[in-house]
Amino acid sequence: MILVLVSFHSCIAYLGSTKTPASSFDHPPFRWLAYPIVDSRRWYGFDVYCIWVDLHLMALMFFLSGLFVAPSLARKGNLRFARERLLRLGTPFLFSLFVLIPIAIYPAYRLLAPDPGLRAYAQAYVALPFLPNGPTWFLWLLLAFSIAATLVFRVRPGVLAALGRLASSADARPGRFFFGLLIAGACGYIPLALALDPWGWFERGPFTFQYSRLLLYVVYFAAGVSVGACGIERGLLAPHGRLARLWPRLAASSALGFVVWLGLAAATVMVPTFAPAPMRFLFAASYALACACGVCLMLAAAMRFGAVKSKTLDLLSSNTLGIYVLHYAPVVWMQYALMDVPLPAICKALIVFLIVLPATLGAAVLMRQTRFTALLIGEIADRGRPVAISRRLDSSMG
Repeated sequence: MILVLVSFHSCIAYLGSTKTPASSFDHPPFRWLAYPIVDSRRWYGFDVYCIWVDLHLMALMFFLSGLFVAPSLARKGNLRFARERLLRLGTPFLFSLFVLIPIAIYPAYRLLAPDPGLRAYAQAYVALPFLPNGPTWFLWLLLAFSIAATLVFRVRPGVLAALGRLASSADARPGRFFFGLLIAGACGYIPLALALDPWGWFERGPFTFQYSRLLLYVVYFAAGVSVGACGIERGLLAPHGRLARLWPRLAASSALGFVVWLGLAAATVMVPTFAPAPMRFLFAASYALACACGVCLMLAAAMRFGAVKSKTLDLLSSNTLGIYVLHYAPVVWMQYALMDVPLPAICKALIVFLIVLPATLGAAVLMRQTRFTALLIGEIADRGRPVAISRRLDSSMG
């Protein structure tokens, strides 16, 4: 996930469809929020890649985050779980909001403002009608989901066991799980996509999320919780389950879903006033399908090809949250530094990725060496006593 995410942001400056950069820093539309840097060298191949990633990456991240809710609740209890989630997600969100994102946005301001000085930038930044938070909007929304889950499981503890039973047969019957995920995701996404702008974002102060995808993310977070509740090693992601063997079918389904969504998107975006309601419904349904296929494909591919012992993957895995928090600012600055370099877009994106990934990995490793800096990237010491997690989960499920 973190490799795909960093590569996604490394390509954003070089999309062929981004014809012109933002024209103003302090007046809407604030296009620099999505595209801080727009390079003169661009390639449409990055559009295909980034659109495919955008269809499922955030849903996958909420799913993966939900996987560890049940084991953590069983080991720590509701109050400690909520307190540690508040520290682990809230602290890096604030660190990003007030330190890292202003640093990341400064190159975009320098390209747009007549006065590129820091004082003028600070005044323009404070005058914005919102607080830019870049990709760290995921952290506050995940924190909200986690707190909500804690409250639900405290009031209705049987819900956790019920979710675990839903996913208990997913190792032998992943198709049933897939269709359940698809239907639930469609029910969460389609009504909001039809009632609201499917591309619109809610922006109030530091809080940002995409209107149409909110309930979809709830569904995938809950799906992750259900898989984790029955035991990661026994459910959908069981080492010898059927999901890994289905990756070719999922790859074909994901490609088909992507093509269908792309065609419907072209029809509804280019002529939105003439798009009839059935076409808009199919457009929304195709997104739900492409999202479910993409998430399950990534999980199946990881189980099929990534279930190996690797020190490199272990190092990336243990520093994933740190890389997520730290990577955005150096990505934007690297893209800014390469603007006048006469290289093809592919070379520039590759340079950004190959420099930013090891740099942020190294920074995350160093920041984990002290308690304060570790907390800034979401790492906290777990001083709890060892608990037989699987046994407690089994007893909670009856």
